[in-house]
Formats: sequence, structure tokens, C-alpha cells
Amino acid sequence: MKSLLTTIYLVRHGETDWNIKNILQGHTDTQLNANGIRQSVAMAKKLKHISFDMVFSSDLVRAKRTAEIIALDRKLAIETRKILRERTFGKYEGMPRPEFKKLFTTWELLTEKEKHRFKLSSEIESEEEAATRFITFLREVAVGYYGKTILVVTHGGLMKTLLIHLGYATYSNVVLMKNNGYIKLTSDGVDFFIKEVVGYVRDRHHIG
Repeated sequence: MKSLLTTIYLVRHGETDWNIKNILQGHTDTQLNANGIRQSVAMAKKLKHISFDMVFSSDLVRAKRTAEIIALDRKLAIETRKILRERTFGKYEGMPRPEFKKLFTTWELLTEKEKHRFKLSSEIESEEEAATRFITFLREVAVGYYGKTILVVTHGGLMKTLLIHLGYATYSNVVLMKNNGYIKLTSDGVDFFIKEVVGYVRDRHHIG
């Protein structure tokens, strides 16, 4: 009998050179490096036993390529969505993260709610804004594919904002998804239930 809930696997894309260099990517369309491709092949094998009914991906090439590798033997079309892109960091994209963090001079003085809504400038998407668009998409998927199993390939920042929104993590103990890490959750279109989180580290000093 089919589950009364929709099962969603959220997978972070494989490694890029900017990941290695610790550079803000955002909407910048970087590609998987050789290790990122190997990681994605390994993820395809790890999820081989899962029968997906649909595959969605961010339209950025690093996520789309990851989705293509995972879906290669499944004969499933990949639906790309701009709404699944990483948070946008505007003019700060391409900046090393250590330099970016230095701009957050009052970060430690903010409350959890203020950190969620914080914007260094108007062109940066706050974590709250990113979480809202991500959750809107996931709820639509949960309702539209009720009882099915869905693969969504996206980005680490979105996955982090979701885990904070759902109370799995806080800004004092942030979850950072590794490349090709994943979250398994179920949803009825309203509530989300985290079943598994694989490939994460905790870093209370992380920003962005």
C-alpha cells in the first residue's frame, strides 16, 4: 500500500572547485569537478534501491549534472526549477568566505530570529526568504505527488535553511551539508518530518 505521505530525498550537488576554495557561489553557474562527478556516481549507487517517481533539480549546472548522474539508469526526465537555486549573494558571489564573514561585524549580537532575517545588503537573499521559497516548492511537490517518492537535487544553503526552519539546527549549532549529503523527509503538504540526515557537519561559526 502506498504511503499516505510523500517521501522526498533532498540531495546536495557534488563538489565544485569553488567549494574547495571556500568561495561563495550563490547563483554563479559553477560546474562539478572530477571529484564532484565521482561523488555523484557514488550517490547514484547509494540511492540505487530507491524507486523515484520524479526528479527535480536546480537549473544551475552543478546541481543539474548531479541529478543527471543519479537519474542516469532510471529513465526519468529531470525537471529543472529556478526556485531550487542556491541563495543569491549578489555582488559578493566569488568572494572567499573568510572575507565575507568579516563583514558580519554584529552577527553574534543578533537573536536567532534576527539572524534568519538578516541581509547584509538588499541584493542578498536572507535565509528566511530562501527557506520560504524552498518550503513553498516542497509543499507543492508533496501535494502534487501525494504518496510518491521524489528526488530533489539542490544546494547546501537551502538545505541548511530548511533544517533551521524545521528546528533541526540553530545558528549556534548550524548544520552544513557536505557535497552529495542528503536529507530524507516526508510531508503531507503542510508539515515536514525529518527521517534521515546524511553527510553533515556542525559549525557554529558558519555564515552564509
